[in-house]
Amino acid sequence: MGQGELQNGSELIKSLTEVDTIIHLAARVHVMNDKSFDPLSEFRRVNVEGTKNLARQAAKAGVKRFIFLSSIKVNGEASLPGKPFTADDIPNPEDAYAISKFEAEQALFEIADQSGMQVVIIRCPLVYGEGVKANFQTLMKLVRSGLPLPLGAVTENRRSLVAVDNLVDFIFTCISHPAAANQVFLVSDGEDLSTAELLHRMYKAHGSTDRLFKIPLSIMKIASNIAGKSNFYQRLCGSLQIDISKSRQILGWTPPVSVDVGLRRTFNGH
Repeated sequence: MGQGELQNGSELIKSLTEVDTIIHLAARVHVMNDKSFDPLSEFRRVNVEGTKNLARQAAKAGVKRFIFLSSIKVNGEASLPGKPFTADDIPNPEDAYAISKFEAEQALFEIADQSGMQVVIIRCPLVYGEGVKANFQTLMKLVRSGLPLPLGAVTENRRSLVAVDNLVDFIFTCISHPAAANQVFLVSDGEDLSTAELLHRMYKAHGSTDRLFKIPLSIMKIASNIAGKSNFYQRLCGSLQIDISKSRQILGWTPPVSVDVGLRRTFNGH
């Protein structure tokens, strides 16, 4: 079904008849250089209203479980050192995309309360794998280029990622596990890396020579601010670490694919 079908009030019941579980991934995601007059309204139109319409129709059709792929950005833009995000943290969405995802989560739980349809929320960090785009694709291009990269000193931050194979495995776990009903889960590879360590692993996965060198973080931060790229500095040097212990304990889930395997598959697929 297309995006438009999620946004309008068209009846979806016929297509949902005899469906037990819906996995809802469709969304308006990060839009670079967004030209919308009201970005939040645009995100809400797709991510909130489209999700609500699909969920309501699913409940009417007798769908038993609705799995919603959300974002770790619902928890916040950055985690504090030594304090990874958890599934039970108080949400702190900051940008329009994250706000819309959080509002969609809230709407789904309301529909679940009213209808009895089970809801499972999965908040993801950056997902990588074959066909990955945006910042991760940029890092891959830099690794392949052989150009020296001044990020060797970024060793104290921690970033959580999830390989697409691990995400798919986790979604499949949530389809049938009885304890997943009406829960919020975080998912990752289970190994949190500094930016420098991630790049070391990427060089290894590509089979090329490590070309990192060190520049003091203070200089990098000043240069980023001067260039108007403070957000870029935060993404490279800040932390966004998540704790998946709830997923491990409640669902008995362990990531089946290591970071190194995930990175090799990503490079081989490009």
